[in-house]
Amino acid sequence: MSDFLDANVILYLFSRDGRKRGIAENIVDTALHSDASISFQVVQEVLNVMTRRAGDSMYPDDPHESLEDVLVPLWSVMPSQRLYERALAVQSRYRYSFYDSLIIAAALEAGCSRLYSEGLQNGQRIEGLTITNPFA
Repeated sequence: MSDFLDANVILYLFSRDGRKRGIAENIVDTALHSDASISFQVVQEVLNVMTRRAGDSMYPDDPHESLEDVLVPLWSVMPSQRLYERALAVQSRYRYSFYDSLIIAAALEAGCSRLYSEGLQNGQRIEGLTITNPFA
């Protein structure tokens, strides 16, 4: 079973909530030692939050370490016409927002069977992909 991680899971690595941080640490550690994936969108979302909140003691002052140690090793899905077409199909069928549909489409493109996300419908199955909220 390969996993796909949404940005919120990675961002919880820096949470003040010890329970959520611990769950995120376990998921990311396992992901880094398996065939787990993230997409370009997840990379962008994580770096956007980290740089927008620079100076907040919750996030590192320099996001380069997170980019090098976590994001790049997991990053496998790049933008393509096929990815956008699949996202539009997911959006049309399941009524998710476009950006949520793009995350789901990326997980499907990566061949993942589980998508870890706090913001999507926990337990929903889409084309062999199960959405799992690890913090529920």
